[in-house]
Amino acid sequence: MQVQIQALLAAGGGGVGGAERGTTGPKVEVATPAIFNGEAGKVGGFITACKLFLRMKLRGATVEEQVQWVLSYVQGGSADVWKENVMEEMESGEVEYESAEEFLTSLKKEFGGGEEESIKAAELRKLEQGGRTMEEFVQEFKWAARESGYEGRPLVEEFK
Repeated sequence: MQVQIQALLAAGGGGVGGAERGTTGPKVEVATPAIFNGEAGKVGGFITACKLFLRMKLRGATVEEQVQWVLSYVQGGSADVWKENVMEEMESGEVEYESAEEFLTSLKKEFGGGEEESIKAAELRKLEQGGRTMEEFVQEFKWAARESGYEGRPLVEEFK
């Protein structure tokens, strides 16, 4: 029986990972990002969701394909005008991104500005443990601290 199991595994026909794994790795579902309309407070979450999807599902795609995929989730509000400008600049050859990361950085600069840092700092100052466990509170604190501009001693004081 062990020999049969090993033969099936070697052929990619069962066992851990089985047929769904084959030679390309497991089929993993990854959530797509929510539509981004240019709201400054949501740019960080949008970029994180895009990075995750790009790494998990579009790793082999060209930079242009990755950028266009991200742009397909940029809709509404001031984001529409920005998207049209970026698409025109790419089509005319005015701008060429070396990586999707570079594109996401430009998106963050355009919509995040300094507002995101001040929003994160305000969130950080308002945090309280409340009825949560210490672990839950620490994770939320770390999340809020990530782009708050706080470091070192001032960050420790906010935690206290």
